[in-house]
Amino acid sequence: MDASDVQTGQSFSATVLKGQHALVTGGSRGIGAAATEQLAAMGANVSVLSRSAESVTAQQKKLDDAYDVNTFGSAADVSKADDIERSFGEAVEALGPIDILVNNAGTGKSAPFHRTTMELWQEIMDLNLTGTFLCTQQVWGSMRKKGYGRIINIASIVGLRGYPYIAAYCASKHAVVGLTKTLALEAADGITVNAVCPGYTDTDMVAGAIENIVEKTGRSAEETRAEIEAINAGGRMITPQEVAEMVGWLALPSSASVTGQSIAISGGPVAN
Repeated sequence: MDASDVQTGQSFSATVLKGQHALVTGGSRGIGAAATEQLAAMGANVSVLSRSAESVTAQQKKLDDAYDVNTFGSAADVSKADDIERSFGEAVEALGPIDILVNNAGTGKSAPFHRTTMELWQEIMDLNLTGTFLCTQQVWGSMRKKGYGRIINIASIVGLRGYPYIAAYCASKHAVVGLTKTLALEAADGITVNAVCPGYTDTDMVAGAIENIVEKTGRSAEETRAEIEAINAGGRMITPQEVAEMVGWLALPSSASVTGQSIAISGGPVAN
């Protein structure tokens, strides 16, 4: 069984998030793109942020063609405070205050610890952790003032367990989980903060990781993919849509009692 065998689909009302503004970072591909489509299918107006202006435009057009919602797109590097301040300001001007923030942008580069340079460490921390911090700061004040908000951080199962050769990535995702728990305790009533922790997901980022392993080890792509799939408790890749549907559920007004959680999507229990 592989990801193509999994049947998923939008199972929420097309108006349940009507009038709300959802902003998704890294929203032009993979999990982020699936999340923008899920939230738009639920009636939310959607802002798409990504580093590539071309991919932002393409994803925004896809949303505009498929859903009766308003959209906004901006090219932004979430590791840069100036980019974030500009893009969030433009998004608010276009679609109003942000009700739902999905911190998805990040990188999954790998290296053995003895080959992990300061540059690689800082790049991963800047994107995965500092980006989540900067983006959350942009909505924290307005959500607290309004007394409502949904903040959903895309972490990883390696934010719940260790795994070799990804020390920086693993550390960054553990930190995102810790930040999530702390913010949930500091949040005002009406604001929830949760982390979604997918296993290895069938995205172009994982495809790139497989290519990197093949290049460095000489193993076949098939062998490498099978090894990665075996890491997931379910023995297969997770689909982006499976993750997006969890994002959609956490974004619901009726999910108000779920906060501070790190929800694994891996096909089974995550062993430490």
